[in-house]
Amino acid sequence: MTPLEADENVFTGILGEHYQMIKLICPLAAQMSHLVGESVKNYAKTVNNTLNIVEIGGGTGITSLSILLATDDLLITSIDNAATMQQQAKKNLSAWAEQGKIKFIEADAITALQAIPDNSVDMIASAYTLHNFEHSYRDLFIQEAFRILKQGGQFVNGDRYGLDDISAHTALLQGEIKGYFNVLTAANKLDLLEHWILHLFADESENRVMRESVALKQLATAGFSDIQLSQRTEVNAVMTAIKN
Repeated sequence: MTPLEADENVFTGILGEHYQMIKLICPLAAQMSHLVGESVKNYAKTVNNTLNIVEIGGGTGITSLSILLATDDLLITSIDNAATMQQQAKKNLSAWAEQGKIKFIEADAITALQAIPDNSVDMIASAYTLHNFEHSYRDLFIQEAFRILKQGGQFVNGDRYGLDDISAHTALLQGEIKGYFNVLTAANKLDLLEHWILHLFADESENRVMRESVALKQLATAGFSDIQLSQRTEVNAVMTAIKN
């Protein structure tokens, strides 16, 4: 069982069913989806072809929608292994699917990427997914992402990039947890609160937490250049990199 497959039960259960609540308890996650869409919009201005975009962790379609609204000339392959969430995305984005602008693959990220030919993808886009991967899985994912991107192709990820300053990072987490309690206790969703807290502990475990400096080095080691971390708000930021 891969690390991502191990997480599948989380998002096919109560978290998957109530994932839209993330807009309330973690509005910055939705903002990351918007910023990924902005990155796609900017990249689209630099090319003259239909963008072939692979989206990792499509979920319910929040980030997919931001990408679809960024440019008309694209095809998204949206990959997610949580059936509950992907079914919501198919319903939410059915109009674009009928137009042939998005297709869905239910699989873990690495299995799906390994089936894609070398140098065939313009962009790999993701939001709030890579932080769920264990370190070794994330490292292999980055290598596969580099392999399938075309020369000049872009990697963009809006996600949880932990501060290298552990004390500052911990203080931000404490504020985040307080927000969970404020929203979910007011909504009388204590079962959902329990699941989100447990999930946050998994995200922040030593075998998963995605520290900024480590993530930058990981991309460079894989061969990426022009690596930039921007738009940081608390523990969230946008990472972009180019395959030259």
